[in-house]
Amino acid sequence: MSINRVFLLFVCLAFSACAPESIFVVDKTFERPIHVKTPQGLTSVSAEECGKCHEEIYREWSESMHGKAWVEPYFQVDYIYDGSQQICLNCHTPLENQQENLVMGFRDKEKFDPILEPNPHYDSKLRDEGVTCAVCHIRDGKIVGPFETDDAPHPVVVDREISSGMKPCVRCHVVSGKRWNTFYRIPPCGTVAEIEKGGQVPDCIGCHMPGVLRPVAKGMDNRRGRKHQFQGGHSPEMVKRALKVEYQKEVQAESITYSFMLENIGASHYLPTGTPDRHLTLEIRLLDQKDRVIKEKTYMMKRYFLWRPLIIEYKDTRLPYRSPKIFTFKFRPDPENPPSKLDVTVRYHLLDDARRKKIGYENREPIAYPIYRKMIQLPTTQP
Repeated sequence: MSINRVFLLFVCLAFSACAPESIFVVDKTFERPIHVKTPQGLTSVSAEECGKCHEEIYREWSESMHGKAWVEPYFQVDYIYDGSQQICLNCHTPLENQQENLVMGFRDKEKFDPILEPNPHYDSKLRDEGVTCAVCHIRDGKIVGPFETDDAPHPVVVDREISSGMKPCVRCHVVSGKRWNTFYRIPPCGTVAEIEKGGQVPDCIGCHMPGVLRPVAKGMDNRRGRKHQFQGGHSPEMVKRALKVEYQKEVQAESITYSFMLENIGASHYLPTGTPDRHLTLEIRLLDQKDRVIKEKTYMMKRYFLWRPLIIEYKDTRLPYRSPKIFTFKFRPDPENPPSKLDVTVRYHLLDDARRKKIGYENREPIAYPIYRKMIQLPTTQP
């Protein structure tokens, strides 16, 4: 290799090592916030106004991660740590008037450096609503919904696809990672790519907005609709339903082996999915009769990356849909300190602890929670 090529390679690697960690591509669908007009019959595009009639839907949304997309404490810390990039706002506060500045253009080809001007119509209260109702339900100044009605104070444009498949979700939840310095097996937040890789048809709404029979608004008759909780990784009960755990015991001459089968039976994408930090652990502890730990082992189900000088995903041990994995735990019983039980826990981690420390996030709520717990009593007589 010539000296010039070596020097060029050195410059490229040095630049990559110092450059910001941009793990995704700014797609045209979310390069700018959404401009919406207030529909006829309404005085604002605020979710609070929608909630005057759609009380139950408003309550569900208010408690969801969509409703907390801007105010959620982890996002706020992570957003500041990453330099308060404007591109983050286009998904966490997607409406134009939720943002202090208007995007007038871009200084760079990759669109991470927008040209901004003060927004005279900025509404901080609207900003705090995060992914508010108008993001999915207003287009061209009209309310969009799955049903036609003459009872609403506003006209409704019927789009039945809004309540099926993934149509309202693709703007923010389909993110490409095809950059010159990134080498992913699956895009960084590649939920849809994971589903398609497994041969399934994406149906985000079918899982994350389950069907319900109720009045869509006060004073209306029951009709088939959907819940607006948008449950996912922050819902332990939903995650628990996606995991199946079975185990079996094998006795050898002087040892015992437990084999644990973990299978993702409820999520057509990988378990877990979402941001690359999310992962599962299988924690196995052998305890004596005084509940002291004799032996322990932890398995990780996660995506493994090299972040510098290039972003390279070199291993993925998560659980694909309907592809069980086996994990073993072998021990030799000690007659002088006989084991009493096997403590088995599968834990869902919303955030890697190293990342938490790196960005200075002092969490008030747990960043991990158990989704399976089993205490296996061992016989007093061991081989």
